[in-house]
Amino acid sequence: MTRALAIKGSKKLLNAWAFYDWANSVYSLVIASAIFPIFYGALFRTAEIEKVTVFGGEIARAPLISYVTSLAFIFIALIIPLLSGIADYLGNKKVFMKFFCYLGGVSCIGLYWFSLENIYISLACYFFGLVGFWVSFAINNSYLPDIAFPDQHDRISAKGFSLGYVGSVILLLVNLAMVMRPELFGFDVGISEYIKENGTEEELSTAITNSKNIASLEAMKVSFVTVGFWWILFSQYTFRHLPKGNKREGERKNIILNGFRELKGVWNQLGKETKLKRYLGAFFVYSMAVQTIMLIAAYFGEEEIAWGTDDNRTTGLIVSILVIQVVAILGATLTAMASKAFGNIRTLIFVNILWVLICIYAYFMVTPMDFYIAAGCVGMVMGGIQALSRSTYSKFLPETTDTTSFFCFYDVSEKIGIIIGTFLYGFVAQVSSMRNATIFLGLFFVAGAILLTRVKKRD
Repeated sequence: MTRALAIKGSKKLLNAWAFYDWANSVYSLVIASAIFPIFYGALFRTAEIEKVTVFGGEIARAPLISYVTSLAFIFIALIIPLLSGIADYLGNKKVFMKFFCYLGGVSCIGLYWFSLENIYISLACYFFGLVGFWVSFAINNSYLPDIAFPDQHDRISAKGFSLGYVGSVILLLVNLAMVMRPELFGFDVGISEYIKENGTEEELSTAITNSKNIASLEAMKVSFVTVGFWWILFSQYTFRHLPKGNKREGERKNIILNGFRELKGVWNQLGKETKLKRYLGAFFVYSMAVQTIMLIAAYFGEEEIAWGTDDNRTTGLIVSILVIQVVAILGATLTAMASKAFGNIRTLIFVNILWVLICIYAYFMVTPMDFYIAAGCVGMVMGGIQALSRSTYSKFLPETTDTTSFFCFYDVSEKIGIIIGTFLYGFVAQVSSMRNATIFLGLFFVAGAILLTRVKKRD
């Protein structure tokens, strides 16, 4: 029997679309932001090294992960318009979404075997996890006009965000319990009978600590597997109800390059839209710093903050990420209120100035409390700047345009900014320090604020 497709605007279809946030948001929180950065740093500390040999040269751990992230986003920025052009003509974007969902999920599971001895395969799993998340997420976003009417967009987008937040926090709390109390989940925390019977009190204490650290690392590896299975399993509800995709009518030619041709068309139109062009320039500059900070915050905290013990480091970093997530909701609300009172551009300028102050503060952070304060401040401005940036962009779009192409241009611009930001951060951190790299990012917010002052300026 043939299953009937859900109707556009129906509750079933809208819920299925929003539910993908529940499925894939565990990647961005558990792996990209919380557990993996801790695990990555612990590997280097356990091996008692700060650098690893990659492609014939030695590179420190922080710049290494930053460079791999840059490469991943180069790939993402290239493949999104490529897939957009192909999917438009073939009408099968759900196939692509499934592929990148499964690629990301399997890569997360592959992180279980992440090791410094097999660094190339390990970094490949990290690389393709990023690719799977961002590409499948972009394809899911492109479904919004297909499954919802314009007056439903805001509500269902907010629902997706809420589902993603709740789902990712639930899994993160489970993973945190696994990491902090590995013995409760069946991980081996025992020590040898010889140490128990013959060891001194100091040797016994050291053995217990080392055993628990090893068990916690194993729990972190298992948490990567839980993310992969969660992502793949819960996405099935979305795939069951989403349509295959809309097939573009007309002659099919140059379908591979069609997405890039559409981006070129947007670029040509920007010449006539001075306000939009100026805003995009400002957005590109400050978004470069925002996205980089979001990606490297946990790595900075893991390496630069004096946590005292490994347990304190693990707990502190995860609590900090949770603080950012919770405060971001409040920040988004307050930013929306400010934009109504003072206007979008003035609010964005003010938020950029706050980011500059946070970067300066981050340079002097030493204690866990310093980091918690910074996490609260980052959450307050992070939650607002992303939502306000996208809504401001939509307000500046020409009335009679293909908004899909314009938003594809917006997404690609953001990804190119991430490429440049993460690469520059890694380079400055490698030749100088992570603290100096943070101050360097602050300069982008200064430039962003200055460029925003020109958005509504008349020539």
